[in-house]
Amino acid sequence: MAAQITNSIVALLVLSLITKGYCTNNCTLNDIHVCGTRTWKYVGGKPEWKVELSNHCKCKQSNIRLECKGFQTTEPVSINILNHQGDTCLFLNGNPLERTIPITLYYASDTPFLLKPVSF
Repeated sequence: MAAQITNSIVALLVLSLITKGYCTNNCTLNDIHVCGTRTWKYVGGKPEWKVELSNHCKCKQSNIRLECKGFQTTEPVSINILNHQGDTCLFLNGNPLERTIPITLYYASDTPFLLKPVSF
């Protein structure tokens, strides 16, 4: 009887881990994908650029910092999405970026900026 109870508890724990998405963080900066394209619109006389950031790791990624030295835009970008702090920008105010759910931002500048992940 005790063995059946133990087996049932172990089975429930395993199922719980499977359904909740057990995650060990073996992610790298290469799992944060940044894709930028020109929209062919103009904002404030500057070309508009669309940037999508997505997480290709099986775990959520938090406190993502992007290199954004010299980043300037004539189109406002919400600080909740990209908070410029010196030479880096905090993405999503440090909140987690879910797996494969891209977040899109738009900015306007004469030239595109490489918003490269530097840490998470």
